[in-house]
Amino acid sequence: MRLPFLDRREELTRLEQLVKRDEGALGVLYGRRRCGKSRLLREAAPPEVSVFFVGDDREAALQKAALAAEIGRFLKGFDQVTYPEWDALLARWWSEAPPGSVLILDELPSMVARAPELPSVIQKYVDRDSQRGVHLLVAGSSQRMMQGLVLDRSAALFGRATEILKIAPLRAGWIQEALSIDDPCEAVVAFAHWGGIPRYWELARDHPDLATAVRSLVLDPLGVLYEEPRGLLLDDLRDTIQAASILSLIGRGCHRVSEIAGRLGKPATSLGRPLQRLMEMGLVDREVPFGAAARGSKRTFYRISDPFLSFWFRFVEPSRSRLEARQLQAVEREIAARVRHHIAGVWEQLARQSVPLLRIDGESWGPSSRWWGTGMDRKPLEVDLVAESATGDRLLVGEVKWAAPREGRRLEYELMKKAERLPFVGGREVVPMLWLSALPDDLPRSRVVIPRQVLDALR
Repeated sequence: MRLPFLDRREELTRLEQLVKRDEGALGVLYGRRRCGKSRLLREAAPPEVSVFFVGDDREAALQKAALAAEIGRFLKGFDQVTYPEWDALLARWWSEAPPGSVLILDELPSMVARAPELPSVIQKYVDRDSQRGVHLLVAGSSQRMMQGLVLDRSAALFGRATEILKIAPLRAGWIQEALSIDDPCEAVVAFAHWGGIPRYWELARDHPDLATAVRSLVLDPLGVLYEEPRGLLLDDLRDTIQAASILSLIGRGCHRVSEIAGRLGKPATSLGRPLQRLMEMGLVDREVPFGAAARGSKRTFYRISDPFLSFWFRFVEPSRSRLEARQLQAVEREIAARVRHHIAGVWEQLARQSVPLLRIDGESWGPSSRWWGTGMDRKPLEVDLVAESATGDRLLVGEVKWAAPREGRRLEYELMKKAERLPFVGGREVVPMLWLSALPDDLPRSRVVIPRQVLDALR
């Protein structure tokens, strides 16, 4: 079932302004597959003056003919000619397309894979014929190739783009509207399974409930998302084996380089580059304790940033043999027994993301993160969430629990005892706050943040 167009307000505004320019302009969109790049392009470009073409893996001659056919719907007779090379096709487009026309080349990397000369040809017409007012929008799911085509200083199109937009997953707050979920707790559970990928939400809408959708789309070997991680990695990596192995280990609970290296039987120094690539792809996050420098910190924690991938590598990948033997019910029972911990981890991520977007205790707060290390009493200490006030004189300290304990005051007391052991408070006022799935009976609303507040903030 098709989703309504959600969010992307800033991106849509930028693209709409681009195609209204008097001078011809180049717009570039990139980001992981299924994030809604194509939908955004269709929403931004006026259909009556736009040509939309999706590149594929066919030979260049077939792609030229297919693009000519699409242009022929807009410019009569355009497809009645065989174009020997891309230069001839684009020369005619730029000479005959009326001012304000928009040519959209989706999945440009697939086209370039069959015609490496294409970026240089495009560059020629973008540079030479901008005064004609003909616009070009290009997009691609291979972030590596798109960055190489546009952002690399040696690339033909470097410096030519008017807009370069990285299209990220949607924030969690939109999933309620997408899946028609009234209960914010149910929305958090759904987000823990699908993450912020609009296409996954669209697929899930075709099923009566979450369990049925997960079984049909993810657990069933015939499901459209059963092999999804492999496709994501193939978009950006020549060798997917090492990346898949790292994601598998992180999904199973190995979060430190030394643990990952030990399980792979490799030196830790050899993992810096593949981990960096996974971070650039937006698949892995590197965490350091609150206040620690991002570079050089020995207390580093890696986690899968995308909830869907985290779910897949935690539950699906280890069970593939049984799933392909059609033992879906047994795997479902195991997931049901363990999934609460996964949901709690996603809830922690959402709690931290919400902090800069909420006013808490009458204050605005900076970005939040976990803190772990040795407390003032020289014993191990971990705090779920720490943030500094905009003024710098207050410290927000939070406990994040998916279960809602009845004894909220006890939990708040334990949190304050943790805060007393933090080595970096330095005389600042400590503001304790609980992120819970529901309000406990023994605490005022002002001391607790619940899913509805978090989801409202993350829109």
